Amino acid sequence: MNALPLNTKRRLQKIPQNSSVWEGDRRPLGAISDHFESEAGLDGECVIWVDGTEGTVRGMEIVPAHMGLEAVVRTLLRAIESPHHPATPARPQKIVVCDRQLQFFLRGALQGLNINIEYFAELPLIDQLFASFEEFGSGKPPALPEQYRKVLEKLAYQIWEAEPWAYLLDRDIIGIEIDGCEIATLYACIMGNMGTEFGILLYRSEDSLKQFRQAAIAEESPESLEKAFLAQNCWFLNYEEEEEEDWKLDEYVDVKPFFGSLHPFEGMRAFLDDEESEIVYLALSALLKFCEQNTQKLCKDPIPAISKTFRITAAQKTDQKKSTKVKVSSLPELTSELLAMERDSSDLFPSVKEVEIPIQDDFVPDGSLVTMGKIPWDLLGFITVQKKTYYQALNPDPKGEELHPRGEGLPSIIIQTSRPKAKTLIETIKEAGGLKAICFNPGNDPFSGETYDLGMLQTQNGNLYIFSEYSHDSPPHAKALQRWNQSCAETKGYCSLIISMGVTGASRGNPQPKDMLAVFEAQAITGEELGMGTLQLMPQFEF
Repeated sequence: MNALPLNTKRRLQKIPQNSSVWEGDRRPLGAISDHFESEAGLDGECVIWVDGTEGTVRGMEIVPAHMGLEAVVRTLLRAIESPHHPATPARPQKIVVCDRQLQFFLRGALQGLNINIEYFAELPLIDQLFASFEEFGSGKPPALPEQYRKVLEKLAYQIWEAEPWAYLLDRDIIGIEIDGCEIATLYACIMGNMGTEFGILLYRSEDSLKQFRQAAIAEESPESLEKAFLAQNCWFLNYEEEEEEDWKLDEYVDVKPFFGSLHPFEGMRAFLDDEESEIVYLALSALLKFCEQNTQKLCKDPIPAISKTFRITAAQKTDQKKSTKVKVSSLPELTSELLAMERDSSDLFPSVKEVEIPIQDDFVPDGSLVTMGKIPWDLLGFITVQKKTYYQALNPDPKGEELHPRGEGLPSIIIQTSRPKAKTLIETIKEAGGLKAICFNPGNDPFSGETYDLGMLQTQNGNLYIFSEYSHDSPPHAKALQRWNQSCAETKGYCSLIISMGVTGASRGNPQPKDMLAVFEAQAITGEELGMGTLQLMPQFEF
């Protein structure tokens, strides 16, 4: 068993000892994990030390369940030297635990500190504290009233399958008037045309829609944008992707819908009450019918004036099936006004110079496989210490922030090719000074009209290399790119390029750690940060 260093013991012995008795334990978080800011989730454990004499929490930490008893000692030492406010540094006279193994472990670890460690079958203070956590959690309202949950979730999946964001931009606002509703008009804004943040906002006022749009265009600062976001007055339907257990990204992912409300006085609320659920159900049901019946007209630019009235049966089942009249209309004048706001905003800023950066589209060898994935941190650590793997670390962070593992893993672009070609790619990047950034920039084929997101690598000497094209018309690609953006947001832009061999072997499409020959850590950026607009595919002729 490891003992405390002698200098640590001497430092702790200088701290005054009082006659208090402390309770200590580690317990699974389970359903109360929402109360704590931690990535450990339901599998995490709470290490806690409570002063039984004062009735105060001196130290508490959330740790993964697999961590050993050393985590309990670390939290105890912090409770002695740097306790939670308002407690002051002190050594207890006695410690009480309800785990025999922990008792023996502490006796060995705390030798020389003159602290008695005893076993009690129950810890009243800690039991009471966790009971209050669970009681508080049980009072949390459900995300949707039980009688509305199934019908709203079913409707949300129908909207996901219909994909209205495939042809409607976020400025193509749709007006919804529900008969008998105290809100005269709801303004539906469909999000997701750019392949990220799929969902629908139902603004309860036109002013709120315009105010947020103006703030989003201005982008004065992240703080001001967050303030404008919380000041919106709307209900929302959003989709989040279900977690993948495999580190390699499957582009076909499942989604989970969630509903909520935004209001200047409430901020963001992740649940709807009965009355709200009925209004949202009527509005989204009518909107879905409107989109399905007018898809061709809604694909036009600009969208013409369209108006339809529907009879929507109430979501809540009653003896007499009641239907409500809902009028749905395109709002071309409002759409034009929002478009004008974007144009006016662009005039406030000097035009960006055309980029004169060489862009190479033959970087990835023929026959290679390119995937967007997320590699677990422990696996990354194993790969980067392999002697045969070239490793470029991103440290310090170019944005001035200290880098720490965040989320479940590091977002990674993986290029799998043959061993000789992989070696050539690695040397190309090394000769260019290393990898600087990974970005996705919009591209357009003026002949076919097809739009893309071009995946590009930027090296330290400024060169750009295209590694893949992701069509906007392909939902799997759009969802894969959405997941990439979400993962990079979790890591604050910390990502990597992994170059692997084995494309013709048994590990084709699923490279193993032994196949990975290089890891280049980099910063995820946007095309705007490079000063690029939409890139056009132009033919090249040889004479």
